[in-house]
Amino acid sequence: MAESTGLMESLKRMAGTLLAIVQTRLELLSNEVEEERLHIGQMFLYGGIALLFFGLAIVLLTVFILVLFWDSQRLLVLGVLAVLFLAAGLLACNVLRRVARKRSKLFSASLAELADDRDWLAPRP
Repeated sequence: MAESTGLMESLKRMAGTLLAIVQTRLELLSNEVEEERLHIGQMFLYGGIALLFFGLAIVLLTVFILVLFWDSQRLLVLGVLAVLFLAAGLLACNVLRRVARKRSKLFSASLAELADDRDWLAPRP
């Protein structure tokens, strides 16, 4: 009977240790999700502000250049500026496509820790 009590206590300790490991990994995962959420939020905020001011600058610069050449070559200048803006937009789309294809490193620390745990718990030959 003492052997079964010792076995039960050992199983309880092992289950407690396993639950502690799972809890730690879930907390790590939660921290990574929160960190990524904050990072993405900051990127959207500052990206939006940058787009707003760059957009205003482009509009004002375009108007300035058109007014500067109003009497002589306004249509040519307008066409050249339109082609430049189109090229910049296509370049931005190309960069966006490349960035979208890149693999995210989200949860990489959690996955590495779980792989270490799996290796540690695997039966040894």
